[in-house]
Amino acid sequence: MASLTLEKINKRFGATRVIEDVSLEIGNGEFVVFVGPSGCGKSTLLRLIAGLESITHGELTIDDQRVNDLTPPERGIGMVFQSYALYPHMSVYDNIAFGLKLAKSAKETVDERVRQTATILQLDGLLDRLPKALSGGQRQRVAIGRAMAREPKILLFDEPLSNLDAALRVQTRNEIAHLHERLGSTMIYVTHDQVEAMTLADRIVVLNDGHIEQTGTPRELYEKPASRFVAGFIGSPTMNFLTVKARSEGESGCRITVPGFKEQVLPHRVPVGEENRPLTLGVRPEHLTPVATEGEAGFRIVNVEYLGSEAYLYLERSDGEALVCRSEAPSPFARGERVTLAFASHRAHLFDHNGRALPLADAGRTDAPATMS
Repeated sequence: MASLTLEKINKRFGATRVIEDVSLEIGNGEFVVFVGPSGCGKSTLLRLIAGLESITHGELTIDDQRVNDLTPPERGIGMVFQSYALYPHMSVYDNIAFGLKLAKSAKETVDERVRQTATILQLDGLLDRLPKALSGGQRQRVAIGRAMAREPKILLFDEPLSNLDAALRVQTRNEIAHLHERLGSTMIYVTHDQVEAMTLADRIVVLNDGHIEQTGTPRELYEKPASRFVAGFIGSPTMNFLTVKARSEGESGCRITVPGFKEQVLPHRVPVGEENRPLTLGVRPEHLTPVATEGEAGFRIVNVEYLGSEAYLYLERSDGEALVCRSEAPSPFARGERVTLAFASHRAHLFDHNGRALPLADAGRTDAPATMS
């Protein structure tokens, strides 16, 4: 196990900025997931930690030792790549042992580490097989085993499940979670899949355009996103967003106005200068309650997705504004019907013109439902 500190890390390729002023502390035994859209810099940041790319500016320390100029083996890093990168002519045993042999470890040490690793990863009965005789999940476990066998201080994972089918992703994800529980190792995991991030991480680091948008537990990021970007990235289907205007109601919060909607009071404080600017209201699909209506009021249901345990209603307002809300399954609503929507005001999020979350008013929260019509 090891702790890791990044202090104002920067990376540029020529004039192109990839990572800018990233500062982060990762504790002993912590499982941290880097998540974000393609091109946000998450894999580059992982490679900087591993020593596969040089740091342009900033300090990287592992257990209080500066490692900027150390090679990957000297840093005590083990890495599992997106592709399995197994040697096809080598057995499972030899693939796991490869790094140890390269480091000229004693034969007895190699054998002990390989068999111990195989036991942890449930590969005991597969040590004599070649990679072509393994399933995708088994190959990924061999790749993890090769990184583990050298007993690195930190294990890095670069989108290790992206080549697996849906069922294998779930199975291997659970195996990685159990592996972290058994070993207690410090792990850093890169993915664009928010489900992996939410289910595996002690803390999630959301990256956007080379900088950190927010760091927190999965629950913190889901329930208290610091920006519209985080709110829209974490959660599937994504959070609904509507442009609104707001005016302060003092300690009660603020009153929002949406064209075609009733005015609502939300428990958020609107700073001076924001009242005359367009703000963004955010509500997650599961926090919207559809209510059947008649005539042309409300939203028209344009599609219903039945997912077994739940259903999603895709809605459209007469001006083209689109929303999605969750319904019980089977849904009592059908395509072409119209509904109004209600939500508890404490479930709403409000973002300023720069996309930053507005704070709650001193009066606290209220559970009273608000109605969107």
